[in-house]
Amino acid sequence: LVPASTVEEFDAAFAAMSAERARAALALVSPSYYVHHARLAELARHYRLPSMFGWREYPKVGGLMSYGPNLNDMFRRCAVYVDKILKGAKPAELPVEQASKYEFVINLDAARALDVEIPPSILIRADEVIE
Repeated sequence: LVPASTVEEFDAAFAAMSAERARAALALVSPSYYVHHARLAELARHYRLPSMFGWREYPKVGGLMSYGPNLNDMFRRCAVYVDKILKGAKPAELPVEQASKYEFVINLDAARALDVEIPPSILIRADEVIE
């Protein structure tokens, strides 16, 4: 476990993982990670560390993989809640919902750069494969 919650701590965290000879990295879902997903993808490539994140934006900017909720679907669900509240529903009486659509995205260019071979059985499960 290597904690890093600010962009200033990201470089040190990846350097520490590299020094400890980590073979992969998994980033927990965090707003600070989302905001800096491009920097995290850059660091993962620099340190040649295969990594996975919770948002599809990460592999879109060069990261290896992501698995997480579909944010567009979550925003649409929020609009349904707003509509119900504007029509008089009491927020405390609305049910709590969890994300129901998840996406698995793989970036094959990043895999090649990291010398990682993604088995065909994994590729066919991906919602999107970026060449």
